[in-house]
Amino acid sequence: MTTETKNAADLETLTIGVGGMTCASCVARVEKALKKVPGVSDANVNLASEKATVAFDPDTVEVASLLGAIEAAGYEPRRQTMVFDVVGMTCASCVARVEKALTKVPGVAAANVNLATERATVSFLPGSVQVLEMKTAVDAAGYELRERAEEEEDRGELERAAYQRELKLKWVVAGVVGFGLMLAGYWREFDLTRDLVSVQTMLTAMFLVALPMQTWAGSQFYVGMWKTLRHRTADMNTLIALGTSAAFIYSAVATFWPSLFASAHQAHDMSLGERPPVYFETAVIIIALILFGRWLEARAKGSTSAAIKRLMGLRAKTARVVRDGREVDVPMEEVIVGDTVVVRPGEKIPVDGVVTDGRSAVDESMLTGESLPVEKTAGALVYGATMNKVGHFQMRATKVGRETALAQIIRLVEEAQGSKAPIQRLADLVASVFVPAVLVIAAIDFTIWALLGPEGAVIYATLNAVAVLIIACPCALGLATPTAIMVGTGKGAESGVLIRSGEALETAQRLDTVVFDKTGTITEGKPRVTDIVVAPGQSEGALLRLAASAERGSEHPLAEAVLGEAKERGIDLTDVAEFEAIPGRGISASVAGRTVLIGTRRLMDERAIELGEVGARGAALAEEAKTAVYVVADGSVLGAIAIADTVKAGAAEAVASLRAAGIEVILLTGDNLATAEAIARQVQISEVLAEVLPDQKVEKIRELQARGRTVAMVGDGINDAPALAQADVGIAIGTGADVAMEAADVTLMRGDPRGVVTAIALSKATMRTIKQNLFWAFFYNVLLIPVAAGALYPVFHQTGVPAGLHFVFGSYGFLNPMLAGAAMASSSISVMTNSLRLRGFRPPAVSEQAAAVRAVA
Repeated sequence: MTTETKNAADLETLTIGVGGMTCASCVARVEKALKKVPGVSDANVNLASEKATVAFDPDTVEVASLLGAIEAAGYEPRRQTMVFDVVGMTCASCVARVEKALTKVPGVAAANVNLATERATVSFLPGSVQVLEMKTAVDAAGYELRERAEEEEDRGELERAAYQRELKLKWVVAGVVGFGLMLAGYWREFDLTRDLVSVQTMLTAMFLVALPMQTWAGSQFYVGMWKTLRHRTADMNTLIALGTSAAFIYSAVATFWPSLFASAHQAHDMSLGERPPVYFETAVIIIALILFGRWLEARAKGSTSAAIKRLMGLRAKTARVVRDGREVDVPMEEVIVGDTVVVRPGEKIPVDGVVTDGRSAVDESMLTGESLPVEKTAGALVYGATMNKVGHFQMRATKVGRETALAQIIRLVEEAQGSKAPIQRLADLVASVFVPAVLVIAAIDFTIWALLGPEGAVIYATLNAVAVLIIACPCALGLATPTAIMVGTGKGAESGVLIRSGEALETAQRLDTVVFDKTGTITEGKPRVTDIVVAPGQSEGALLRLAASAERGSEHPLAEAVLGEAKERGIDLTDVAEFEAIPGRGISASVAGRTVLIGTRRLMDERAIELGEVGARGAALAEEAKTAVYVVADGSVLGAIAIADTVKAGAAEAVASLRAAGIEVILLTGDNLATAEAIARQVQISEVLAEVLPDQKVEKIRELQARGRTVAMVGDGINDAPALAQADVGIAIGTGADVAMEAADVTLMRGDPRGVVTAIALSKATMRTIKQNLFWAFFYNVLLIPVAAGALYPVFHQTGVPAGLHFVFGSYGFLNPMLAGAAMASSSISVMTNSLRLRGFRPPAVSEQAAAVRAVA
């Protein structure tokens, strides 16, 4: 049925906030874009309220397509994102079910559910959907959605710890009971109880011992199965509950109504006289093994989020603030912007702020990964949770609560850990059909062996079906990608590399081109004095004193460089008189009775001043991308000061390491070609894109992408933000503008370009781990499901099973269900363990090429 033929009552109406509209033509453009979406009946856009009201057929149109149409038209659909805890998930099929339930809620644009973190990240349209509606939808799917709050983190930790304790108690008790039942089975097998109790009494006792294990230790499987069956679906709880119940129920029937199996047990290899065999120990031990696997998973999940826990543990609990002229200790929640905070030696800095009095050295390694303390004086920025080492200072609070750098880092890492890499789509697709397929396979397997199996066919058919159900649980598939992403992004945060999403993590390992912006990325972004040339008979100190004194009245960046050099050298300055700025040329001033002229070569030529040998040295410095400022007093040349935006210490190493890895490196800048090439020579970059205006940077990135390149853009300024967003991976230097970091996929908390090498290496290590996890998860199921189904029967049918393999394959090659349970648990554990190996990741060692660069430097 098309939208046109549907009644208005069949259509759904949605209100979407739209940003970026400025006039009536914008309204028309958004309306036109929305109406073009198949299934949309009408769209009305209001410029004043900045909202679009859309009537559409919910059977045809997804919310995401409406938002995509608005974005394609060049405007911003307003979304809100919330993170929830999801209770009750056990495998990858649970993830798919919760995501499906959430995305069906009108107004929800996207839902991303992570099994490893047990969280759902939901993007929705503000005002069009309530949290209660999302909770109701998830509850209807058989799970529980809980809102998360910062203050509830401790409660969540307590709940997880209690869950681990419960799992441990259950698997230990079930394991002990299962082992006892196994011994009882052997006693019966060797007829050791003939003189003590009857066989019937022994079997009844085994039933009574196994029953509470099935109902208590295995209760969570039945609860989970019931929740899914109510909604006509199935998950791993269904497989485990059906598998263990089949073994238990068969054994109960064989215990109390053995005659039902009279024909089946007569030739069974484990039968005793008139009695068919029972498998109470199989059901109990399978439960114990699976609970043991879940317990290890729960512990490993806690380890994967260790980085977040460590970051949260860094937060100070109290702050010492000045209130009414007195220093008082207050809880962190009571600190407000503008408060004067006192920080003593050895204390954590409570919030972000600016030093107003005093000086100290601060350990900022928790933010940047840099172990050396950073000197702080009045005017310096300090960050909450960093450690004050030796000095005493006061600061003015500028960011508190969720606005601090640490809170934003935690939020960014949590978002990254909750995201999905594109490679996970395959696992999600398989998981969505996996459990129903396994149920069908188990039913077919039971039927085949019941009809065609060897003597005792019903027993073998039951055990094979149990083995298939147990061995095929898709836990490993659901954990393969998220656990690796959690550990990888957490490890990155510890190294000062913040990766925004799983998609960025996956893309970074395919990079073949890295484009560096020059200023603030390859260079320091702040002019500094690099060389001082003095005329015969002059000294550097006297020249610098005269120049810095004259420049005191100037606000030019070059003047700041000269003044900064004089300050570093501890040079006392002289008062200035008759200061005059000469636009674009330099300055003139009267210093200690001398007429001083400081400026460019052009100014010197205009004033007909002969520079001589000093001029020749200045010209040579200019070829090195340094600006030579000449100093003249009373008409005589005293010397020249060379000023340049110096190359960062690790830039050449970073470039060399990238080139050694086969990645092409390009320098992009708005500076003139000569300056750009001089900088490029210093860091050994061969390709330079110079004199590029800010709005042209995006085009340069697009040109590279059009040539088939996978491009990373590294920048730090506001004018870099569009290029960062356009690049396949945008990498922002953390010392730069906030807007650049917002547009970036990766943020380097240090200003060190070597972080780019670390980010790419971490991406490759994480993706390698994910691929290993997925391979083993798929390979495990492809290999072992046929074995559990009885594929080895033809192999052993004629020759028989070797004596050493009887416990594994019985007499005919049928897999022992207990070992199926152990194999299922071990598959998940192997995936978790493999992911945790990423915790040992270290930033890559300096390449031979980079080492050579360092040696030359």
